[in-house]
Amino acid sequence: MKKNKINIITLGCSKNIVDSENLGTQLQKQNIDIAFDSTKNDANIIVINTCGFISDAKEESIDTILSYIQAKEKKEIDNLYVFGCLSERYKKDLEKEIPEVDQYFGVNNLSEIVEKLGVDYKKELLGERTTSTPKHFAYLKISEGCDRSCSFCAIPLIRGKHQSVPIETLIKQANYLAKQGVRELILIAQDLTYYGIDIYKKQMLAELLKQLSEIKELNWIRLHYAYPAAFPNDVIDIINKKDNICNYIDIPIQHISDNVLKRMKRGHSQEVTKALITKLRKEIPNIAIRTTVLVGHPDEKESDFEELKYYIQEIKFDRLGVFTYSEEEDTYSAKNYTDNIPQEIKDQRAAEIMELQQQISFELNQQKINENYIVVIDKEDDEFYFGRTEFDSPEVDNEVMIPKTEKKLILGNFYKVKISSATEFDLFAEIQ
Repeated sequence: MKKNKINIITLGCSKNIVDSENLGTQLQKQNIDIAFDSTKNDANIIVINTCGFISDAKEESIDTILSYIQAKEKKEIDNLYVFGCLSERYKKDLEKEIPEVDQYFGVNNLSEIVEKLGVDYKKELLGERTTSTPKHFAYLKISEGCDRSCSFCAIPLIRGKHQSVPIETLIKQANYLAKQGVRELILIAQDLTYYGIDIYKKQMLAELLKQLSEIKELNWIRLHYAYPAAFPNDVIDIINKKDNICNYIDIPIQHISDNVLKRMKRGHSQEVTKALITKLRKEIPNIAIRTTVLVGHPDEKESDFEELKYYIQEIKFDRLGVFTYSEEEDTYSAKNYTDNIPQEIKDQRAAEIMELQQQISFELNQQKINENYIVVIDKEDDEFYFGRTEFDSPEVDNEVMIPKTEKKLILGNFYKVKISSATEFDLFAEIQ
């Protein structure tokens, strides 16, 4: 009989990447042949990890499922399984509407998926990870779920209440990853700042960072997704004290208008956001701050939108992403507000924000010309090596492009470069 090969397709955020890697670890460590997001068409079993966050993500998940159903009908694959956020939320609907999938699983059914794929679920493998990212960086998910009550967000409905992973478990995982060659660790959660409250009855992100920073193999530790309210001051202190904690943080502010923040049930005012950003910039002078904003929330007035634009122009975030509001079933916004902003207005507002940020990014990047930075090399093509500074996260931020006329560089290694030119979202550099 032909030996099975399993291709794990991951859609959505970095938290899904970790879930897929945990599945892959269970399979690979028990001698199952796996691949992540392979385009070789040599796998006979497909497992899709879906996203159900917003309408565009749902659509991508559905389209991916349908494409593999076609492959199954053509007998190009034998089995198709689906798990993740979309499957968690709409399992019964999916089973009814797309019955060709062999089985659907939710977000917390790792053991069931593993056993369905023919091996035993082994708890002792939870400290190990088969990574799907380049060998030198990995994501570390420090908690699951969320206790926030943002009116527009379905994550608590999908992922449940906030659950921190114990520090000793995370340190074990981080040490394992470091021994496998990981040099950059990216901490992820729905809200990093809430870490530890459920287990230790207090915020413990700073203590976790302190212990992680003592792992000598880790050159960079990066923070993603911190809520603006009740930001722990001791995190600022530990960033300043530890050289291997990047001067970088991702704080999704979502909006700045008090009217919109209240309707979003964010639980804080614009004053809190402004004070935090100012404090971070003052106490960590060279910090890069990434944010995300949401436009088109029900009853977002033109004046609210202009207030957001003004603040973005004033504060000049180093990195910024924008989403348009998508009505999600069973959320507070869906139950209590009318989705009364036309999609074309939402799209126009998002385009205006990105146009504004493009100009800001260009100006900030121009200031980097002739400056020296340490970069890690992520990948290469025929002409360039592509690297990142500590102020840039994989996939979403600036890349540093180094011509291949320079000396041979090794992927995953760190080099000192001098920036020679810059565009809105790319830097060009020479090895020093």
